[in-house]
Amino acid sequence: MATKSSIHIKPCNIASSEVHNQRTAEYMRNIGESRIYVVPKLSTDNEQWVNPDFGTTELRTHYDNIKRMVKEKTGRAMQEKERERKGKNGKIIKVAGCSPIREGVLLIRADTTLAEVRKFGEECKQRWGITPLQIFLHKDEGHWLNGQPDAADKESFQVGDRWFKPNYHAHIVFDWMNHDTGKSQKLNDEDMTEMQSLASGILLMERGQSKAVTGKGHLKRNDFIIEKQKAELQRIDAEKRHKEQQVNLAELELKQVKSEICTDKLRSVATDAATAIASSVGSLFGSGKLKELEHGNVKLHQEIARRDKSIYDLKVQMQHMQEQHGKQMRNLQGIHNQELEAKDKEISRLNILLEKAHKWFPMFKEMLRMEKLCYAIGFTKDMVSSLLMKKEAIRCNGKIYSEEHRRRFEIKNDIFKVEKSSVDNNKLVLTINRQPIGEWFKEQWEKLRQGLRQSAEEPRKSRGFKL
Repeated sequence: MATKSSIHIKPCNIASSEVHNQRTAEYMRNIGESRIYVVPKLSTDNEQWVNPDFGTTELRTHYDNIKRMVKEKTGRAMQEKERERKGKNGKIIKVAGCSPIREGVLLIRADTTLAEVRKFGEECKQRWGITPLQIFLHKDEGHWLNGQPDAADKESFQVGDRWFKPNYHAHIVFDWMNHDTGKSQKLNDEDMTEMQSLASGILLMERGQSKAVTGKGHLKRNDFIIEKQKAELQRIDAEKRHKEQQVNLAELELKQVKSEICTDKLRSVATDAATAIASSVGSLFGSGKLKELEHGNVKLHQEIARRDKSIYDLKVQMQHMQEQHGKQMRNLQGIHNQELEAKDKEISRLNILLEKAHKWFPMFKEMLRMEKLCYAIGFTKDMVSSLLMKKEAIRCNGKIYSEEHRRRFEIKNDIFKVEKSSVDNNKLVLTINRQPIGEWFKEQWEKLRQGLRQSAEEPRKSRGFKL
């Protein structure tokens, strides 16, 4: 059966994604000697590509760069965690946090090339604005079969003395942000359906059915392997029950033959006839139907014993695999906790430095307040730099936003400047034409209200009557 195209995209877990995709030495040690789903000798067929346009190969560094970009473009910190808000109907709505880096797992063929997957990534960038950061082709993953594969299975192959069914796939790590607006790209169900069709066209694969049609969700890597092992166990159990039924039928048939031999007719005949019949019976036991049935019964019992041992071995293997999976998850959790602890220490250190900066440089806090105000009004990064760093006045046209009045007011060739407050030398104020911006906003608001009031009070012109 031909492999069907499929792509599943989810938020990228940076800590676990990098070590898995890059097959780091620490990651391979954590898997253990059993190599649950990775065959090291096949890892030489893997390929990888890292986008050189972003200047870093570490996802954590790129993630931090995205956070700074969002702050600069929108003036607000990136919402990383899930939060709750109250809707218009009073119900609590959960709003998912931003996932600026996402990872897609794409099914591929054994002969799929890195160039083909890169072409798919570039097409995704052109259509939806999601930029591929890293691509990894994994051709060393799969699961071990319990015996030889079915005749219809053309993908499985031998590794040593065991049969291995590969799971050829690619990991594509996307930057999901619009770097011009600082906002996340929005893809709906139709876009994801089109993406799957795009994958099947570029990779020359049969298109798989969507989750909406099949109703089946995507399984994680280890859960997928465990499900495969469970299916194999169910198949072996079914074969065992079939063999036991054959044994029971054979035993019934054996009892029937013995009953026919020990009939009253054989016991009531003359001695000579009994001798002849005994001779016939001896022949029957030696090479007749009874011997054949007994021999077949022994073979069936041996087959059941082998199946029982296979089931036991498979259960032991599944238990060991689950233990290894638990160990791997604990190790990854430990790495994650260490990273969080290091981040907490760094944040604590930066907070101490920030407190010292506020004490040593009293105007530092005011500069931050002015920066926030300028971004809220609608100034660009260059305009804010001219006002605060270069301490220059700037002349502007267009519209500026007032958070207090929640509306924009038009400006024409007006001059803005950050100056010291006339009331407090330790305070800064943003002025427009030497007038504090707050007072200017109030004047514009009053003018707008008066204009609306006058227009409402003007008498309507009579249209007359028509006869």
